[in-house]
Amino acid sequence: MQIKDVMTRGVETIRPDASLYEAAQRMRSLDVGPLPVVDDERLFGMLTDRDIVIRAIADGRDPMTTTVGEAMTADVVYCTEDQDVREAAHLMEEHQIRRLVIVDRDLHLVGIVSLGDIAITTGDERLAGEALERVSEPAPAEVQVDDQSRPAA
Repeated sequence: MQIKDVMTRGVETIRPDASLYEAAQRMRSLDVGPLPVVDDERLFGMLTDRDIVIRAIADGRDPMTTTVGEAMTADVVYCTEDQDVREAAHLMEEHQIRRLVIVDRDLHLVGIVSLGDIAITTGDERLAGEALERVSEPAPAEVQVDDQSRPAA
């Protein structure tokens, strides 16, 4: 089964020049934690609620003037819509992330997939369970990463 068969399309995004205040407002109204950052329809990065708190607020930065581009994770793990669901689950395990952005071959954002999407739509509880178990394992202190860092190969 391919990712395009299980992903959520029509993902809400934010531009890198938007303020963190605007991003937080959008997250609240959508009831989401991550927002893909898109510039000219191309994936530019990922901003999470954790990024806002850790990279901006904890450093005393003003959310009204700090931009999304200043706080986002630029190196996003992603896969393409024609990849197999098992490949996506493996990427999520490897990078310890619960959501994976999906792009087309031109790196245009086309969707997002979560561990829950994989579990529900594939019916493969074992695959989703193994991925969740590995995602939930603490990373060794010297390699702990933010929610969405390191690009996929």
